[in-house]
Amino acid sequence: MDKILIKGLRLFACHGVNPEEKRDGQEFVLDMALSADLSRARESDALNDTVNYAAVRKTVQRAFTEKSYDLIERAAEAVCRAVLREHPRVQEITLTLKKPQAPMNAVFDYVAVEVTKRRGEKV
Repeated sequence: MDKILIKGLRLFACHGVNPEEKRDGQEFVLDMALSADLSRARESDALNDTVNYAAVRKTVQRAFTEKSYDLIERAAEAVCRAVLREHPRVQEITLTLKKPQAPMNAVFDYVAVEVTKRRGEKV
């Protein structure tokens, strides 16, 4: 299985438990690995034979921003489900959802969840 990687996708959204997170929002960073059979694309050099990562980005942005979730776990699940539903060549997605400005009184780079979903699981 081949992989398409999208790293460091920055999206603004209003996810979080605290009222100010829902009101003011914040930037999140998404890294994803999309597993797919890319053998046809490697031979044909045709966009129709691969996973269009620009289209995936649009799906991810819509799924991530259309609702406000308390937990980044739920937001990550929504993104994974949407990618599998809308991009049939993708067989598996691993998404790391980073929250660099999590409301913690500490110095840190980010908090994150990593979710992996496979085609055939409940989407």
